Amino acid sequence: MTTDAQETPLDAALDRIEQAIARLEAAVAAAPAPAEVAELRSRHRKLKERVSQEIQQLDLLLANLPQ
Repeated sequence: MTTDAQETPLDAALDRIEQAIARLEAAVAAAPAPAEVAELRSRHRKLKERVSQEIQQLDLLLANLPQ
């Protein structure tokens, strides 16, 4: 016979499962909406293209410097 102060291994396992579910639910609630993710991906792609173009321009400038 167990008391409230004595938790069985099954009770401990159920508590851990409930805590894990709570963490998962919190993570899902905090995740950005699909539209936000799509917008971020688009902005990232544009930024990456812009940085690539600027690096190419720097390469051209450096290549044309007098030695």
